[in-house]
Amino acid sequence: MRDYTTLQAVWFVLISVLWLGYFVLEGFDFGVGMLLRAVGRDRAERRAVLHSIGPVWDGNEVWLLVAGGATFAAFPQWYATLFSGFYLALFLILVALILRNVAFEFWGKGDSERWRSGWEWALIGGSFLPALLWGVAWADIVHGVPIDARGEYTGTLLTLLRPYALLGGLATLALFLAHGAIFLSLRTTGALERRARAIAARVAPPAALLVIGFLAWTLADSDGAKAASVVCAVGASALAVAAAALASRRPAHAFGATCGAIVLLFTALFSELFPHAMISSTNAAFSLTLAEAASSSYTLTVMTVVAGLLVPVVLLYQGWTYWVFRHRISAEGFGEARSPIDLLSRSREEGAGGRSPGR
Repeated sequence: MRDYTTLQAVWFVLISVLWLGYFVLEGFDFGVGMLLRAVGRDRAERRAVLHSIGPVWDGNEVWLLVAGGATFAAFPQWYATLFSGFYLALFLILVALILRNVAFEFWGKGDSERWRSGWEWALIGGSFLPALLWGVAWADIVHGVPIDARGEYTGTLLTLLRPYALLGGLATLALFLAHGAIFLSLRTTGALERRARAIAARVAPPAALLVIGFLAWTLADSDGAKAASVVCAVGASALAVAAAALASRRPAHAFGATCGAIVLLFTALFSELFPHAMISSTNAAFSLTLAEAASSSYTLTVMTVVAGLLVPVVLLYQGWTYWVFRHRISAEGFGEARSPIDLLSRSREEGAGGRSPGR
């Protein structure tokens, strides 16, 4: 007999979907951030790289905020155990995200090379660390961490850095890097596109190997792997391999493959976790189930109604943003442009005058 209600299962799925959306959208943001200086060789090219995600990166982070807020409201005990046990790791991620976000805003505020170089490295580091630590964190959540009978984490930061978790971090790091490189090859032209394709072709194969290795270890270490997690793991591995094969020849198909690989990778992890919220490595009896972690039925019902009304609006707005800023960009088209709005206005003016972009 199951020990969770339908609403609890629904909200576990909804929170999982929020994390999936965050990793797919913010994943290429992280990749682009890490590749800023590798793809962009001068100021104009780096501005183009930044503007490839400039209109959307902050909107992509909303998925993280909503996932955290939904976890707090729907499963407060899960939120308490997770955020107290992973406090230092999450603090490092938060600092990196803040540094990254400030770098986006401050990079163009000064003209000296030292100023811009400093913020470029801040952006690279602020993208690298979350891409690594999110994989570490979710690997630990699925694999299990030391939790006592009161639901309190009893380990340290070093406890989280086990070989399995580090492999998970390397897998997400490499996958997000390939995801970002392929995204850049779709959003840029000329030398930027060629460099992005070349990097994607080099990074995607090791990313596929890391994903396959991590998922194989996950299934091998599982106490009776579930059919859903096995199917998702096989699908994620196949799509990661497909992305590696298509990265340099069909970037649009490769981008779809990396999106699918990210979705199926984390779906496999969430499938392994269900119906638990946290796994205790100390004693299986101390693991936190959804029923133990959940809010009242009334709270979950109200949340379901609110989500049903507002989530479609958010999705439509974000989809509209991607549609408006869907065009490719090049370093030659920047000049004095300092914001995506400047570029959009220029594109419309040039289109009306019958001129090609950047001329």
